[in-house]
Order: sequence, then C-alpha cells, then structure tokens
Amino acid sequence: MRRFLLLLPPILLLAGCGGGYGGGGSKASSGSAVKTVQIAEKEFSLTPSTISLSKTGTYAFKAMNNGTVAHALEIEGNGIEAKTGEIQPGSSATLQIALTKAGTYEMYCPIDGHKQQGMKGNVTVGGGGSSGGMTTNEGTTTSGGGGYGY
Repeated sequence: MRRFLLLLPPILLLAGCGGGYGGGGSKASSGSAVKTVQIAEKEFSLTPSTISLSKTGTYAFKAMNNGTVAHALEIEGNGIEAKTGEIQPGSSATLQIALTKAGTYEMYCPIDGHKQQGMKGNVTVGGGGSSGGMTTNEGTTTSGGGGYGY
C-alpha cells in the first residue's frame, strides 16, 4: 500500500498529459462541433477548395483520402495551426477546431510538396456566433486512422 501511495503522484501527472495531435500551438478543440465539413483529398486537390462559414464556432473538418497515396489536412491562420496525422488511401480523419476569429484561414495538405501541387484552399469565417451555414462537398466517408510519420 505504501508503495502505491508513492507512485500515485507520478501516475496522476502522466495521466494528465494529452496524447492528441493537432500541431504545435494548435487551437484544436475537444468541445462539440457546430457543423461537420466534408473534404475530399486526392492527387492533387481538395474538394471543396473554398469553404464559407457564416459564423465563428467549433467545426469538425472530416478529410477523406480518395487518392492513392497518403495525405493529411492542415488549417492555419488567425493564430490557429492544427493538422491531422497521415491519412492513408481509403481512410478519413477528423480535425476539430475552434475558429474564434472571423477571417480567412488557409487549408492544405502538409505532406511534402502536395500543397505546391495544388492541394490547398481557404476557409472563410464570417462574424460572431456559434453556428452557421457553409459550402461543402457531401460524400460517402469511411473511418480509418491517421498516423504520424511525415
């Protein structure tokens, strides 16, 4: 029992360390999303490449890899920088972000050279509030994992 009590503080300290990935300085959110935005990724495009959200809030960006090589999704701007891990072909990953400032955010595939080959777009967020409309590409999604590795 005494040994357990000595180990308890380090165990509690380690339990408080999060294991998610959202990129350094990320504003990735663990709260519930207002809306889910579907994004299809393939060589070398994002569909839709332009997303308009009428209000600030927490959004889930579900990226589906419809291509034949690994992709990922990163969104940055206005103090936000968050990304998924690698998304293997046929899999998807969800990036949940609190977009608290109106303005334009850049989205792209951060895998080496993919952005320069056209895998990029913009997310434009309107004024205040917690819900809003958007332009998205609805489609079939499957679950799958993303890893780190890039």
